[in-house]
Amino acid sequence: MRIRATVAAVSGALALSVLAVPAAQADDSVASRADVAKVRQAAHAASARAAGKPYALNVSFSNFKIAKTVKAGTTNHVATTVTYTLTHGADVDIAARDFVTDPIIYRGSYTAPDNMLYGNKPAKCTATNATTATCKGTIDVYPGDHELRNTDAGTWRAAAEATAFNGQDPAGETFDITKVGYKGQSGLGSTLMQRFSKLTVDASPEPVKKGKTITVTGKLSRANWDRGTYNGYVEQPVNLQFRKNGTNTYTTVKTVKTNATGNLKTTVTAAQDGYFRFTFAGTTTTPAATATGDFVDVR
Repeated sequence: MRIRATVAAVSGALALSVLAVPAAQADDSVASRADVAKVRQAAHAASARAAGKPYALNVSFSNFKIAKTVKAGTTNHVATTVTYTLTHGADVDIAARDFVTDPIIYRGSYTAPDNMLYGNKPAKCTATNATTATCKGTIDVYPGDHELRNTDAGTWRAAAEATAFNGQDPAGETFDITKVGYKGQSGLGSTLMQRFSKLTVDASPEPVKKGKTITVTGKLSRANWDRGTYNGYVEQPVNLQFRKNGTNTYTTVKTVKTNATGNLKTTVTAAQDGYFRFTFAGTTTTPAATATGDFVDVR
């Protein structure tokens, strides 16, 4: 899985991460993603190892807000904005260049997640008083980098974390993790990660004589994160709708189920000029979809 990195600022100098990450994803004010992950793993350890663990940073998180759904296809980068409130002790300098905080979403357990996603860059925080700040970050998803599996569709839990490196350089020989402060807080909210869906429609023949049969076909497909392709969504109810030419309202004509390959096919009787379309209400794992109306000229 791709690791997003930024640039470390420790002991008054910038230590550039050696991870292969596009320059556009770098930020010259914080520790690298790998550094933060190292601290997180140590903090989650069941018992202290020889290298020790970070101390419990005096911060907490609240008012976590994230989109109800995140829809991801097979290739395009998807970013969703997250906001939250950071409350901290007077001893925590959130303006320090090596202080990092960011939102996270995860599947399974927070301490041993099945999958975890976060932002390309840390959240940006604005102080509202001496011990409270409002923070804004993103969750960045790159389906094309195999960050998601089909089994990841569904509910993801939300968390936030903060790390104060306090001048400690994770790449340095004298790095002392016990002088680094860390706090992770899970269960702050949730979102649905959904496999992006597509729906098509074709009504024929065009034109058609009044009273004759119109055949309406289409296909409902959704992102297959395992394969990086779109595949038919089988045995799903889809509504066939009609809008009379010159009006703005669609009316449901009938409900049709997709077949074993996600295809749709049904017939109606030609009565008047208008547009046919299919609409899909969506499921927990797959968002709603509506095909663009196909015009039929009835003569």
